[in-house]
Amino acid sequence: MLERQKHSKRGFGLFRTTHLVITLTAMVAFLAACGNSDGGAKTAGASAAATSGGAAKVQPPAVINYGYIGTNKLNFPGGAEGWGLYKGIIQEELKKYGITEIKPVAFPNGPDQSESLISGRLDFGSLGDTPAMLARSTGAKTRAITQNTTDNIGYLIGKKGGPTTLADLKGKTIAIQKGSFMHRYIAGLVKEQNIPDVKFIHMLRPDGEAALSRGEVDAMTNSAIFALKQIENGFPLIDDATKHPNLIGGSVTVVSEEYLKKFPDFPKVWNEARQKALKDLQSKPDEYYQFLSQLNGFTPELNKKVTPIETIKDVNFKDDGVKLLDGTKKFLVEEKLAEKDFDLNQWIIK
Repeated sequence: MLERQKHSKRGFGLFRTTHLVITLTAMVAFLAACGNSDGGAKTAGASAAATSGGAAKVQPPAVINYGYIGTNKLNFPGGAEGWGLYKGIIQEELKKYGITEIKPVAFPNGPDQSESLISGRLDFGSLGDTPAMLARSTGAKTRAITQNTTDNIGYLIGKKGGPTTLADLKGKTIAIQKGSFMHRYIAGLVKEQNIPDVKFIHMLRPDGEAALSRGEVDAMTNSAIFALKQIENGFPLIDDATKHPNLIGGSVTVVSEEYLKKFPDFPKVWNEARQKALKDLQSKPDEYYQFLSQLNGFTPELNKKVTPIETIKDVNFKDDGVKLLDGTKKFLVEEKLAEKDFDLNQWIIK
C-alpha cells in the first residue's frame, strides 16, 4: 500500500509539474503579446512625433552633450550657437524632436574637445577647423555639419623689449596652442618667411600670456579680443593673419557618427535651429554685443570691433569656405601635422 502511494504521488507530481509548465508557458505568451501590442503603440507614437509619416524613425536620446571653446560664468559660446542657447531658441526647436536638454561643456582648446568627442563624452561640438581636421586625420569618426566662421585671425604678439619683426624671431621661442588654428597660422608663417631655428612650446592661452609677461617666451600666438587687449597693454604686434589670407582660420561644428546613427536628421535640424537664432541676434545687435561682454568681460564696443555679427556665416559650406578648409587640410598633410589625408567631401555634410 505504501509503495502504491509513493507511485501515486510521483505520478501526481509529474502531472502537476507538466500542467504548471504548460500554464506558465501560456501565460508568458499572453503577456508577451500584450506587451508587444502596448510597446508597439508607444514606439509608433514616439516615431510619429519625430517623423511626418511613412517609415518609423529612431527616437533620439533626450539629452545631448555639446562642446565649445572657452570658459565663462554663463557656460555658453558666442555666435549664433551661444545666442540660441542663451535665449532658449535652440532648445525650443530641438524639443520638437524629443531632445529635452542640451548640456554645454566648455573646453580650453580644440584638441581637448576632440578627445572628448572621440571618447563619446560629447555628441557634437563647435571648434576651430584645424583641430577638427587633425582629429579626423587620426580616424576620428566625425562629420562636419556647420561652418560657423571663415575669418578667424591669428595674432603673433611679442614680449616687451623683445622681437618686433619676423626677422627678429630667428632662434626664438614662441608659445602656441598645439593643434589650434593659431598653430596652423604660425607654422605656415614660419615656413613662408623661411625663419630658421624657431622653437614652439605648447601653452594654453592664460599660461602663454603669463609666460610672455614674465619674459619666459619671446612671443606667443593669440586670437581676437585677447590679442587686442595685449596690444593695448603695450605688447608689440609682430604679425597677424590679415596679411596672409591663406593662413586665416575658421570654425566648424562636428558631430560623432555614433550620434548620427541615433538621429540621422540632426544636421538639418541643428542648422535650422541655428539659422533661427542667427536671425534673432541680427535683429538685436546691441543686446548681442552685451551678451558677448558678459561672456568675456570686455566692453560691447570692443566685441563689436573684434567679432562683428557680419562674420557669422548664414550659408553653410559656401565655395570660399570649402576652399579654406581644403587649403588648411593640404597644409596640415604636407607638413605632417595631420596623421593622414582624408576626403574632405566625405567629411562634410552639406
